[in-house]
Amino acid sequence: MIDLYTSPTPNGRKVSILLEELGLPYTVHAVDLAKGEQRAEAFLALNTNGKIPVIVDGPVVLAESGAILVYLAEKTGSPLLPTDPVGRAAVWQSLMFQMSGLGPTWGQVYYFSMRAPEPNPAALERFLTEANRQTDVLEAHLSRTPWVAGEHYTIADIAFYPWIVLADRLGIPLETRPALRRWRDTLTARPAVTAGMAVPA
Repeated sequence: MIDLYTSPTPNGRKVSILLEELGLPYTVHAVDLAKGEQRAEAFLALNTNGKIPVIVDGPVVLAESGAILVYLAEKTGSPLLPTDPVGRAAVWQSLMFQMSGLGPTWGQVYYFSMRAPEPNPAALERFLTEANRQTDVLEAHLSRTPWVAGEHYTIADIAFYPWIVLADRLGIPLETRPALRRWRDTLTARPAVTAGMAVPA
């Protein structure tokens, strides 16, 4: 049984979606970020970086959502992470774009539009401009291929999805991005995605 320490955030939901897709049994431990539970001694013993998600799989304790996605896919031999070099590289390329580009930028849009103690229009404009540019990159890619990393559904799609569903809320419109809307709606219809997005309850 895998223990999942998570919160209702995009990075947390990546992992719960994959666990549902793989059909792996897991126990959810909700971490209340608003109460600072991620800074509690017990949690820091699992991840000194004080971030969710974290999984405990027997002797394996692993943080960072991208690393967890790769670990779980490899552990199960799932086709969600291809074994051929070209397919695997395509997944890595997309996963790295999400982890180092789109995710952090959208996170800053969220902060400056909803959480900043004082308005900072210049910062919001800067990050919103970059977020829209990155979203256009993804739209162009999905206009050529059905999935983020090519012809097949992979962990790369799972990594992007919990962020993309926040687009309208963050002021990143999808009305003019039909390929991205089609991709989003396809994932939304997957039962495992629906179940994973509901974690923690």
